[in-house]
Amino acid sequence: MKADHFAFQVADMDRAIAFYTDKLGLKLMFNELDEEHHEAFAFLELEGGNLELLQMLDESNQPIPLDTPPPQPPYTPHLAIATEDLDALVKSLEAKGIELLKGPLEIPGQVRWLYLSDPDNNVIEFVQWLDEDK
Repeated sequence: MKADHFAFQVADMDRAIAFYTDKLGLKLMFNELDEEHHEAFAFLELEGGNLELLQMLDESNQPIPLDTPPPQPPYTPHLAIATEDLDALVKSLEAKGIELLKGPLEIPGQVRWLYLSDPDNNVIEFVQWLDEDK
């Protein structure tokens, strides 16, 4: 088996797409409105399984407000994205005004990671494996 995609619910598709493309650098594959099923969806390219953003719509295909609580430890569920240089990533996130939920954290010689959230409180982990075998 292999992963096909991961999905996050969002309240504002345009805002979510802007966050993932402009702030995190993901590539937008496509953005669609499914009027029959009353949802909007977009796919962003991720190696190993793409990211789907879903926005629920009412019967007239208008956005349904989304009320999500702030993320709390242990920050699950989350999407984990590999990075080769966590320090460079942290600098890039800071320059773009993205606040971290927690981290960077480290298990010496094994792994470093951090958590952040998107505008809809979906949690993203960035992980740098220090052990070459991972």
